[in-house]
Amino acid sequence: MSFEADLLIDRKRLRRKLTWWRAAAFLVLILAVGVVAWAFRDKVSGGQAQIARISLSGFISGDERTLNLIRDVGESQAVRAVIVQISSPGGTTSGAERVYNALRELSAKKPTVAVVGGLAASGGYIAAIGTDRIVALETSLVGSIGVLMQYPNVEGLLDTLGVKMEEVKSSPLKAAPNGFEPTSPAARAALESLIADSYAWFKRLVRERRRFDDTQLTVVADGRVFTGHQAAELGLIDQIGDRRDAIRWLEQEKKVTRDLPVREWKRSGSDGTFGLWSALAIGAHGMGLTNIATIFDRLDNQLAADRLDGLLALWHPALEK
Repeated sequence: MSFEADLLIDRKRLRRKLTWWRAAAFLVLILAVGVVAWAFRDKVSGGQAQIARISLSGFISGDERTLNLIRDVGESQAVRAVIVQISSPGGTTSGAERVYNALRELSAKKPTVAVVGGLAASGGYIAAIGTDRIVALETSLVGSIGVLMQYPNVEGLLDTLGVKMEEVKSSPLKAAPNGFEPTSPAARAALESLIADSYAWFKRLVRERRRFDDTQLTVVADGRVFTGHQAAELGLIDQIGDRRDAIRWLEQEKKVTRDLPVREWKRSGSDGTFGLWSALAIGAHGMGLTNIATIFDRLDNQLAADRLDGLLALWHPALEK
């Protein structure tokens, strides 16, 4: 019996090792295929005339890889027009500003259309108005024009633990708020000033890009989101539709050659933050595993978001006050 028990234990141990090595080999294979596919992407697509499609999804941080992608698309001689597929609740105000500026520069070179999937809110909507035209589904969520800053206050928790934070600082508003004590009236006023200034910037963009008067702007700029149907009636978007309607508009209004192929452009890792998740995402894309690639992309975006702080142009029901 002892010999049989030892044999079973050895088999289980061997099976666990085999499973681990299979998983490791699978990840290495995804990475290798992705690197090869990425290295030869230009040769595959060549200089064939095309409509480029770039995706802005998840948290918008204005990272270098996204900005480089937008710049590369603008510099490509093969690209005749650009579809910007957006599915984002927003991100940081500074990140959204960088993406908006990059899209405005791109739009000065080539016609652009934003196609909203499920959501283009806050920073996602800032990106959308950086294009020449906005198309969304009737049930898409659009808008959330506003700015938010959140921070935890753990003073009660520290009191429970018997911990008291002490500090020495050069001036009353240095490092305020800090989450270890109630926010002072002066610190709150300083934060409200930041929020108000960034909110005014956001509204100014919307006013300029959507050509709103004060009355129209007041209706849409209270922080709420609208369905695509409501957004079309309010002027937040130009058209109800999808990618096919965007291409039809490019052909009819911008004289883009009919029936051009639509090529997907992906971000590179040239900003030095190319990590495991982004590498795996590229590998999964290269193998045609779109759903798995989306998961890796979200993990990569979440890690990027966790490294950021500051003001947010972000919509999420759990964060709304």
